[in-house]
Amino acid sequence: MDLTERKRRILRAIIESYIQSAEPVGSKAIAAALEMEISSATIRNEMADLESMGLLEKPHTSAGRIPSPKGYRLYVNELMEEHKLSLQETQRINQALHLKMAELDRVLSEAGRVVSQLTNYPAFALSSGIGRVTIRRFDLLMVERNSFIIVVMTDTNVVRNRLVRLPSDLSEAQLQMLNTLLNTTFTGLSLEEITPELMRVAQHAAGEAYGLISLVVSFAIEVLEALEQRTVHTSGIAHLLELPEYQNLDRAQPLMSYLSDENDPAQFPIPKDAPMDILIGPENLHAALKDTSVVVASYDIGEGMRGVIGVVGPTRMDYAKITARLSYLAEGLSRLFGRGALPEDGGESSR
Repeated sequence: MDLTERKRRILRAIIESYIQSAEPVGSKAIAAALEMEISSATIRNEMADLESMGLLEKPHTSAGRIPSPKGYRLYVNELMEEHKLSLQETQRINQALHLKMAELDRVLSEAGRVVSQLTNYPAFALSSGIGRVTIRRFDLLMVERNSFIIVVMTDTNVVRNRLVRLPSDLSEAQLQMLNTLLNTTFTGLSLEEITPELMRVAQHAAGEAYGLISLVVSFAIEVLEALEQRTVHTSGIAHLLELPEYQNLDRAQPLMSYLSDENDPAQFPIPKDAPMDILIGPENLHAALKDTSVVVASYDIGEGMRGVIGVVGPTRMDYAKITARLSYLAEGLSRLFGRGALPEDGGESSR
C-alpha cells in the first residue's frame, strides 16, 4: 500500500502506543510521541485518512483510534522495526535449551513454558509428523534360540529395534522364513494399511506362526504411531485473564477452551512455507482465534519431524519482540536437535 512517510510514522506510532496501553490513541498522544512539528489537527486528518483506508478503526465510545487487522498486517510487513534480544533474554532461553530434555514431550512442554513466561501470553508447542510413513524393511536377528532382535526401518530412514524373548525355542530357518514373509507382505504400508493386512494374514496363518507375525507387526505399528503422533502442550493460559481484552470471562472462555490440553492438535496453526508465520485476526481459520493474533515458528527435530512453538494473544501484541524471541528459540532448538550446538549469547534480531 502506497503511504506517505508521515502516514507511515503516524500509523506505526498508533500501533506501538496501543500495544503498550490497550487504550484508543488520540492525536495529542501521537504528536507527543513523534516529536514532530505537526499540529493535532493535521494528525487528526491523517488518522481519518488511515481510517478510510481500513488501517485504523474508531471505537464508538472513544475519540481515539485503534489498529485494524489490516493495519497490523501492514505494520508487520513494512513498519515493524527489528527487536534485538537482550543478553538476559538469550541466556534465559539457552538455559532452557541446555536442559537437553531427552524426551520430545519434555522439550515441547519446557519450550512452551519458557515462551509463555517471556511473552506473558499463552503459548502452545507441538510436534508435527511428516504425514504418511511406511515400513521399508524388517530385519530379524537371532540372539539365542529363544530370543531375537526386531529391526524396523521406515521410508524416512528411521530405525528402531527391540529385543524379544520367547517361551520356546526358534530355529534360524524359522526366523528367516518369518523375515521373508514380513518383507514381502508388510513393507510399503502406512499405519492405516498395516492393521487390515495383519487381519488378512490371520486368515491364513494360525497358532505360533501368527503369534510371531503379530508380535513383530505390533512393534512396527508402535514405530509408525510414534512418528505420526502430534501432542499439544499449552502453557500460560491464565495470562489471558491479565489482559484488558479478556477480563470479560464470556470473551475469554472460547479461547481458553481452544487452548486446553484436550483440543485436537490438527486445529493448531503450523507454518506452511516459511519457518515463521504471523496470523492476524480474521486470517486465523479457527473461530476461537478470529479476534486474536497467532505467531508461530517451527524448528527441525530430525527424523523427518519438526517442532512448532506459538504464541496466542490480542492483535495489539508486540510483534517485533515476540517474533525475535520465537525465532531465537526455534533456531536454538534446531541446533540442539541437529548438531548439539546453541546460538551464542548476546542477542539476535529477527522479524
